Amino acid sequence: MKADLIGRLKDVVGPSGVVTDPAEMAGYLTDWRNAYAGTAAAVVRPASTDEVARVMRLCHRAGVAVVPQGGNTGMCGGAVPDTSGRQLVVSLTRMRRIRGLDVANQTITVEAGAILQAVQEAAAGSGKLFPLSLGAQGSCTIGGNLATNAGGTGVLRYGTMRDLTLGLEVVLPDGRIWNGLRGLRKDNTGYDLKQLFIGAEGTLGIITAAVLKLFPAPRSRATAWVALPEIQAAIDLLGMVRDVAGDRLTGFEIMSRQSVDFVLRHSPAARDTFGDRHLWYALVELSDSLPAAGLDEVIESALESAVQRDLVVDAVIASSAAQAAALWALREGISEAQNHEGPSLKHDITVPISSIPAFVQRTDQELEKAAPGIRIVTYGHAGDGNLHYNLSKPLGSDDDDLSAQAADLARIVYDQTLACYGSISAEHGLGQSKLGIIADYKDSCELALMREIKQQFDPRGLMNPGKVVPV
Repeated sequence: MKADLIGRLKDVVGPSGVVTDPAEMAGYLTDWRNAYAGTAAAVVRPASTDEVARVMRLCHRAGVAVVPQGGNTGMCGGAVPDTSGRQLVVSLTRMRRIRGLDVANQTITVEAGAILQAVQEAAAGSGKLFPLSLGAQGSCTIGGNLATNAGGTGVLRYGTMRDLTLGLEVVLPDGRIWNGLRGLRKDNTGYDLKQLFIGAEGTLGIITAAVLKLFPAPRSRATAWVALPEIQAAIDLLGMVRDVAGDRLTGFEIMSRQSVDFVLRHSPAARDTFGDRHLWYALVELSDSLPAAGLDEVIESALESAVQRDLVVDAVIASSAAQAAALWALREGISEAQNHEGPSLKHDITVPISSIPAFVQRTDQELEKAAPGIRIVTYGHAGDGNLHYNLSKPLGSDDDDLSAQAADLARIVYDQTLACYGSISAEHGLGQSKLGIIADYKDSCELALMREIKQQFDPRGLMNPGKVVPV
């Protein structure tokens, strides 16, 4: 990259807004799992939409490719540059403002670099709820959540980021600014352009701000940790709780015993809820905006019926907010705990809810045949069919053995996903990790349309090249 371009970028964002020192850039060039690493000519940190637009105009004229980045907490390498050293990382982390909160319209307008937890807290300060919740909420950004169409634990009731977003502000590859920050629930004036950018992982433009939906804050909750004899019981229990609780069912998470074992082993504060080991567990949460909604009684009734049908082996209902938080920590600590077991293979799939038991049974069997002793860490959002189907090496084996089998094991998982009419990416995106295989699992016409859209928005191929859209 020419020195004069670096100088012009500094004129736009200020000298402190351009990082070229290798040591200072290191955190921007590797993902948090150390699974992907690249190099870059520089990291640029604009502080406003206007600065993003000016940066993009300079890069467009110079033919320099750009990799947008938020909190860099992704799982698929979508925010990591390649190894050419010619790309520019554009970090949105200086753009953290809450631009406005409209209580009457139930919306909050935030910049892309705002930390998810900060948005949750801003909503709570006005007695409202922004319901997206996931393990990385203390470090992930709204822009990254939008770029990957994040889901999290509340999808069952509130939906993904697509459902939570009313409007966007986007800087296009040539530096034009599309101001679509309209907090409207009805706007039938043409194509819903925001949906093109949500889930696009920065390949069509850079999201700089968003209008997000708010909801009444829950004033009562009931949280239960449930031991299950088999995974089919989880699906049956989900249906029973839905029938009884309706839309008060906020979360329904399932976890294999292997998942819980990792948390108990590596999280000092974690405690095994029951004295006996069980094959599967469910974390069930109800919530209501009424302060005394009788949710404990609702969940107790559902669990009693489930026990009578031999769907539940044991259960405990949290008696305090602290106990509920401890139960959630068992679920949310799985990903981090697995990292302590060495390299892992992450698979984020979705299948119809009714297909979850058959998928798990067949996939477990095929994986065990291919890699005897493989430790399968299965957990996820059963309420929307999203499973994190992660693999750790067999005890006593080498890290390199798992790496050598990665492609074959992924094929097993994805072939079974396809057999269940599912998707090989539910909420983590494609990034660079699935770019080479997505053509085998996605309709050819659909891929062709994606390429045409990419060509229309980014004909020079400068927006996050090598991600999402196969050439």
